[in-house]
Amino acid sequence: MQEPELDIPAVRRARVTWKALLEREGLLQLPAAHDALTARLIERAGFPAYQVGGFALVGARYGRPDIDLEHFGEKNRAVQDVIDGCALPVLVDGDDGYGDAKNVTRTVRGYEALGASAIFLEDQTAPKRCGHMAGKSVVPREDMVAKIRAALSARQNGDTFILARTDALAPEGVESAIARAKAYLDAGADGVYVEGPTSIEELERVGKALRGAPLATSVLERGGVTPWLSPDEFRAMGYSMILYPTSVLFRLAFATEQALADLRTAKPLDPSASIDMKAFEGLVELEQWARIESAFPVGKDR
Repeated sequence: MQEPELDIPAVRRARVTWKALLEREGLLQLPAAHDALTARLIERAGFPAYQVGGFALVGARYGRPDIDLEHFGEKNRAVQDVIDGCALPVLVDGDDGYGDAKNVTRTVRGYEALGASAIFLEDQTAPKRCGHMAGKSVVPREDMVAKIRAALSARQNGDTFILARTDALAPEGVESAIARAKAYLDAGADGVYVEGPTSIEELERVGKALRGAPLATSVLERGGVTPWLSPDEFRAMGYSMILYPTSVLFRLAFATEQALADLRTAKPLDPSASIDMKAFEGLVELEQWARIESAFPVGKDR
């Protein structure tokens, strides 16, 4: 008996490699997904890729700040849940690797096994913190080079993209950040991520010095230190990946506060500020699950 062909929801489909994606797109805008529903909405919006960032993940899942309170043990299940809900290529935040080379090895192998297309690691000292917060410091350059080499050795798939992030700009200046980025590329990193430029001039200096290499930075739309520029402006400066760690999260928090305030004061829902039940059922693929239930009845009268 031939089984019916069904569109099984949330199946892990083949993903294009991160390098191929960069070549195809030229510049990636990477909104952060803190859960699977957000990842699916990012896909529906037409983005070709996304990130799972620590700031949004720990803020939404644990209600805590991004100050090194959660490590791989807490985050890997959350990352798995997000990746399982979306077929897009994903960049996963590996923080500082959570220790020395053996911890970096575990982190890279763990996230790679979950389906991460790319993983970034940073050179902050522990306890690390959000890259746009004050008070950061960085490990010796040689220590980060060793971590990068450990990450490259750990990956089981040569297509897994290792993005090396430096947070040296704030504590050591832009020239140190550029020198570190070059050293990380020399160590074999597939790309570099310079966190925290505070002006267009600094963005231009970084982009010029590292032009030709896959180059990332991040923009926090409210409260961050890096200026908001259009994707075309970033591309012209030499950037190929722009991370948006807070854009969705901050709007979500605002919308949730508004919804709860309305409920508290018995104000009815404004239909223009919400999706309806049918739209939500489409998002979570209820119809596809119902077809599976119908095609393979269990415990029902036949």
